[in-house]
Amino acid sequence: MLLDLQPGDQVIMPSFTFVSTANAFVLRGATPVFVDIDPHTLGISPAAVSAALTPRTRAVVVVHYAGIAAEMDGLLALAGEHGLVVLEDNALGLGGTWQERPLGSLGSLATLSFHETKNLQCGEGGALLINDPALVERAQIIREKGTNRNAFLRGEVDRYSWVDIGSSYLLAEVLAAVLCAQLDAADEIQARRHDIWDEYHRRLAPWAAAAGVELPTPHAHSRHSAHLYHLLLADPGARDRLLDHLRGRDIGAAFHYVPLHSSPQGRRLGHQGALPVTESVAARLARLPLYPDLTDAEVDRVIAAVTTFSP
Repeated sequence: MLLDLQPGDQVIMPSFTFVSTANAFVLRGATPVFVDIDPHTLGISPAAVSAALTPRTRAVVVVHYAGIAAEMDGLLALAGEHGLVVLEDNALGLGGTWQERPLGSLGSLATLSFHETKNLQCGEGGALLINDPALVERAQIIREKGTNRNAFLRGEVDRYSWVDIGSSYLLAEVLAAVLCAQLDAADEIQARRHDIWDEYHRRLAPWAAAAGVELPTPHAHSRHSAHLYHLLLADPGARDRLLDHLRGRDIGAAFHYVPLHSSPQGRRLGHQGALPVTESVAARLARLPLYPDLTDAEVDRVIAAVTTFSP
């Protein structure tokens, strides 16, 4: 709504993401253009964005997969060259950085998720980060059901009325109370998640090298958010066998996104063609348990179970 997207406008985004990334734009009549991801960061590829540009492209959505920053320098330079808006889907990236800048502070807009699976959560809910001051006033109006109530509360008008489109996007107070407690404990939560992530990364490395399994590869100059720890098996069959192996030991590992371009709705929106990196990653990726209440003994059990698996 803030970008005033119209039917026919195109928004470039990765196919390897959750449906909400695309729904936000489809609901306004815009067309998502799905592109491939970088095989190392699993974030949107600047080269793929460049190849997908058309005169109708209005924006680029960046998803920081697993809390690992996408290649922001290349993406921001490309957007600046072509006059595009960059939006960060930062649902997985809260607490991460790109060259010492917080993820969520790099695009004109960024979204956060406080869903129960996220680093900081209150069951459901989210937030919009506005880094372009020109968008703040209209964002307040849209958030207030399309009224200028905020101007009224500031004493700028003597009454408020309907001035634009909008809806109610307020978080319920009971959920906000839960979120406040999570925010107070954010440093502790993040420290524990990083401890678990680092333990997986260090102790699984010898097994992964011998088994032909790829581990996450964060940028050396940036900090990931420790949102999830994933393994990339050699082929889909090996991934499925690993998940079965772990389930048989009462360990809840899981696959992740079904690529949006190959989904029924993605095909209805007109996507054609293959996205080979996305399709390969989606078929081979497994996620290990990672949450702050995971005990050291449970981490040991996960590692022992993974390292006894032979692809």
